[in-house]
Amino acid sequence: MTKAPVTRNDVAEYAGVSTAVVSYVVNEGPRRVSPETRERVLEAIRVLGYRPNATARALRMGTTRTFGLITPDGGNPLFAELAKAIDKEASARGYVVLQTSADGDPETEHAKIAELLTRQVSGLLLVAPTADPDLSEVDVPVIAINRVLAKAPSVRPQYREGARRGVEHLIGHGHRRIGLVIGGSARAERELGWRDALRTAGLPDGPIARTTFSRAGGYAAGRELLSATRPPTAIFASSDLQAVGVLRALHEAGLTVPDDVAIVSFDGTAEAEYTWPPLTVVRQPLERMAADAVTQLIDGDSPPGAVTYPTDLIPRTSCGC
Repeated sequence: MTKAPVTRNDVAEYAGVSTAVVSYVVNEGPRRVSPETRERVLEAIRVLGYRPNATARALRMGTTRTFGLITPDGGNPLFAELAKAIDKEASARGYVVLQTSADGDPETEHAKIAELLTRQVSGLLLVAPTADPDLSEVDVPVIAINRVLAKAPSVRPQYREGARRGVEHLIGHGHRRIGLVIGGSARAERELGWRDALRTAGLPDGPIARTTFSRAGGYAAGRELLSATRPPTAIFASSDLQAVGVLRALHEAGLTVPDDVAIVSFDGTAEAEYTWPPLTVVRQPLERMAADAVTQLIDGDSPPGAVTYPTDLIPRTSCGC
């Protein structure tokens, strides 16, 4: 026989209070409950295993305490780590995160936004796909992460400055011919940071391979750079996944890292620490960005515009350190 679910009446009877008092404790108001009474109700909830109806509670409070998170690629370690940090921060504030992927496609992102809104999410976190979505009918707070939207605040790393530091580190190891593996647009900030470092050092641009933000893209880009008339002695990759692909291309070519070719990559995911050799990285401050994004969603009233965060250069073996 199926056991009947524990009700609010059961909790009230066990704790020796009215059902209204149980409601005040569960919903944290609207009336104040003395600490002693509150503890009796919480003890009854623990002992009986009472689970309030989350949907009904959300309707009463006017919020589902749920955020929708849309990433470009759920299989990318960077977005997986970001999603984990967002979920941890949201959970600490009493919110749940519904995560989905847009596969880097603007139309898919638009459809996913509409779907999350039908689920009455309390806010949206939109991570770095390719174009601005239509937010004209979105009536909940929106935060952009690793991108800039015209009608929403955003949190993002200092791409240009971080890339410049990574390339300067390679220059400090004596490299004068530094190639670039880059995804995104031709004037992406990471490319500008690469150029900034070379210009400041009085060095010419090294070869550039434009590709996707993926392992396969990095592999193809590595092969392309090695086929250049004057192959680079060092490579700056705009993502860790690309750098993993480059490592394979170098290995297949019989080259060693960092003796023949040094590498620095942007992102700083856990995957970069466990390649061979371990990758020197420019790390994004994912935890800080996640915390600030969740705080802005909950507090609201954030004006449009980007808040940028400094990156950390983490030296490992791949650069020659």
